Amino acid sequence: MGEAETPSFEMTWSSTTSSGYCSQEDSDSELEQYFTARTSLARRPRRDQDEPVEWETPDLSQAEIEQKIKEYNAQINSNLFMSLNKDGSYTGFIKVQLKLVRPVSVPSSKKPPSLQDARRGPGRGTSVRRRTSFYLPKDAVKHLHVLSRTKAREVIEALLRKFLVVDDPRKFALFERAERHGQVYLRKLLDDEQPLRLRLLAGPSDKALSFVLKENDSGEVNWDAFSMPELHNFLRILQREEEEHLRQILQKYSYCRQKIQEALHACPLG
Repeated sequence: MGEAETPSFEMTWSSTTSSGYCSQEDSDSELEQYFTARTSLARRPRRDQDEPVEWETPDLSQAEIEQKIKEYNAQINSNLFMSLNKDGSYTGFIKVQLKLVRPVSVPSSKKPPSLQDARRGPGRGTSVRRRTSFYLPKDAVKHLHVLSRTKAREVIEALLRKFLVVDDPRKFALFERAERHGQVYLRKLLDDEQPLRLRLLAGPSDKALSFVLKENDSGEVNWDAFSMPELHNFLRILQREEEEHLRQILQKYSYCRQKIQEALHACPLG
């Protein structure tokens, strides 16, 4: 994606969830910790299970594209219009919701990157080896201005670049989501699929189609994708969880033992 094709970003946070962060180095340091209220690695049951679905993506003639763009623009109540270019391509906006459950890594600083930092893009010092890991605000939403030929993988890479995230882009995937008859359907986009084209075909309704950035896994964590400091931190998290579970179990049985002993003492002899 050339310089002229780099997506522009309009960013809106839709949640005030705090982000825990700390300093990390790409070395085997024993001092790194994740300071966050969301440290659990245990998988929790999901209330709404997303179901996979296959979308129909018909090829459109140039006349059909022009008509679709007119219909699309007539339905929106904002200035996020689509525009047809002289070369037959078109530009427009897609909204991406971030639903990341694990922390991301950025070049180390005293605080996570702000929205102003994200708009400025990568600056000097991004090649340093020292990193900070933190949780992005839950359900953060970004509007991206892209070309019709912008691919899903390019959207992911541009998002990470704008937020100075240094994690491997392969850790993430772009999904399309739709609501139909009370059911939620989800499909992972292929790397070369074009999100704006899908947006045009579905129309502007978020229920008909929306985009979600999630971790790229199928249920099992790919531990090889993490750095050594991150793995050390996960071990500490597991140790803390194990100690907490043991404490709760011991407390439970101690309480039961106490109640049984109290009942025995209260029973009359004979």
